[in-house]
Amino acid sequence: MDGLLVEKAGGLPGIEVSLLMEYLVQHFMAMLRIGAFCLSAPFFGTRYFTTPIRIILAMALAYAVYQVTPIPGSELVGTPQGVLVMIKELFIGLSAGLIMTIWFSAASLAGEKIASSAGLGFAAQVDPDSGGQTPVVSQLLTLFLLVIFLSMDGHLLVISIMLKSYEISPVAYMPDMSIMIQTAIEAAGMMFFAAAMIMLPVITLLLMINISIGIITRSAPQLNLFSFGFPISMLGVFFILYISADVFGFAFTDLVEAALDSIERSIGGLAIG
Repeated sequence: MDGLLVEKAGGLPGIEVSLLMEYLVQHFMAMLRIGAFCLSAPFFGTRYFTTPIRIILAMALAYAVYQVTPIPGSELVGTPQGVLVMIKELFIGLSAGLIMTIWFSAASLAGEKIASSAGLGFAAQVDPDSGGQTPVVSQLLTLFLLVIFLSMDGHLLVISIMLKSYEISPVAYMPDMSIMIQTAIEAAGMMFFAAAMIMLPVITLLLMINISIGIITRSAPQLNLFSFGFPISMLGVFFILYISADVFGFAFTDLVEAALDSIERSIGGLAIG
């Protein structure tokens, strides 16, 4: 910003409009990638992470990028190549945030399957993030994952990865984007695997409970299945969720590390392209 100050004829310092516009355009180009990431990534893109805070964060990070990375000038913006560069920046930011969101969706998917299997699907409330009805178990697991993500300084690690991406793939550089698409597809497959591993202890207990209830109702048909089977299932799920808190913590730690590693590999692959 000091370079924008010039001495006018009257002897007073001022700012040339052309230099100011050049600075704003370069700052805008530097903010596209990190701003798109803040829109699509978990925690950064949630509704409780308000839009003004998101904009301030993107502007502050873009200023740090502007100081250390060469940014193309305003002459590139109005050209077809400049439009492609802006689309590329948005694609990288949105893809990195989407990859991370896909990995984090494993906790929500596991919670929905646990709730539907245990008969807790009716215990739902409005999710402020998606705007739809989500089971409470799913929201609890998602919040648990976000707490672990923040406790591991994952938000700082992912920001450092995005800032490092400007060195690997500068703004004016056009890399091969296929690595981002391939990583997103792999993350989608691993999401279902991770969700299955997370909900496996609860589903195993529910299977044992259902087998026991089936044996009881077979031996005593006069018993009402819903009068004792439904409370036993809910109590069993609450019990296994309580004793599996440590297991969920370790699983979510591995999930966060896998998500960060996936983003890092996808960003690193841009240099090869």
